[in-house]
Formats: sequence, structure tokens, C-alpha cells
Amino acid sequence: MKLAIAALLAGSAVAFAPSQSAKSTTALQVSELELGVTEPLGVFDPLGWLETEPEAFERRRAVERKHGRICMAAIVGMIVHNNHIVFDGYLSPSNDLKFSDIPTGMAGIAAVPTAGLAQIFLFIALLELAWLPASKYDGDYGVGWFGRDIEDPEEKARKLNVELNNGRAAMMGVLGNMVSEQITGQTMYEQFADHTLLPF
Repeated sequence: MKLAIAALLAGSAVAFAPSQSAKSTTALQVSELELGVTEPLGVFDPLGWLETEPEAFERRRAVERKHGRICMAAIVGMIVHNNHIVFDGYLSPSNDLKFSDIPTGMAGIAAVPTAGLAQIFLFIALLELAWLPASKYDGDYGVGWFGRDIEDPEEKARKLNVELNNGRAAMMGVLGNMVSEQITGQTMYEQFADHTLLPF
């Protein structure tokens, strides 16, 4: 079992190693300064999408940025809720459901009433269509850095790269937390409390 796990981990590490072959030119010339193209991976395109659909690269980068932002908020929410930090009051007064009644972990989504889930989805749709449209690929929605717009292009590019990389880490964190909870049956808080962070 341990040998199989070690082989699986080694195989997955190879998937993320930078390619040693020479980079071929594409219709879309991706420079090393392109947002999201950071060391050690450089241009990471294991499925060859830059070769087959170069015009869709900008859209995919925008989708990655947005998913990263959502996951950064989600991982903070997971940490806060798993530590039993909740709002006071009622989530649904008509159902006599308090915020403190919502279980931690993935089971919490099933405890939210259908009308509450519909409100969440409608709010997200409003954000997606009006305030943060999917067609705006540059990711600059006018809020700047803590409310201040960044004038220097190099500083702005560096901060956007930091945001993309943090978003990638958050996506892996959310996915890892969800998978680990399904495998072990314990939430993040319970795993930390029991010192059983390994899912095997």
C-alpha cells in the first residue's frame, strides 16, 4: 500500500514538472511575462490548448482568475466555519433555522433551505452578468488594491501574478479539503483535533 502511494505521488509530481523539450511557436505568442506564466512551470499547457485553440487562452485565463478568487473566499469560509465561528441570529426565521444549526463541512450545504440556495445563485448570477462580467478578461473590475488603483504596470502585473498563484493554491486547498472530508468522514477541524490529517 505504501509503495503504491509513493508511486502515485511520484507519478503526479512528474505531471507538474516543466517540459524539457523546446517550446514550439504558437499563433498566440505567450511571453514569459504573460500573467499567470510564472516559475517554475513557465507556460504550463499539458493538454496542448495553446496549439489547438490559441484564441481561447485569454478566456481560460480569465476563468482561472475568477475561480481562484472564489476559492480564496471559499477556503477562508471553510476555515472560519470549521472553527465554529458563525453569525448570530437566524439563517431562516420561517424555518426556525439559526446559523449555528448549519453543520460544518460539506454537509452544511444540504442544511440550507432551497429558497436560500436560490438567493445565493441569483446573487452570483447578478455579479456575473452586471458587476463582474465574464466577458471582461483583464480581471480589473475597478476596485484596485484595497480601493487604490495600481498605476505602475510592473507592480500591477506582479500583484496579479500573486493573485493567480494564490488562487491556484486555494483551488487545490478547497479540492483537497473536500476530497479528504469524503475519504475520512471528518471535517478539517475534526482532522486537526484528532491529529489525523492523512486520509489513508
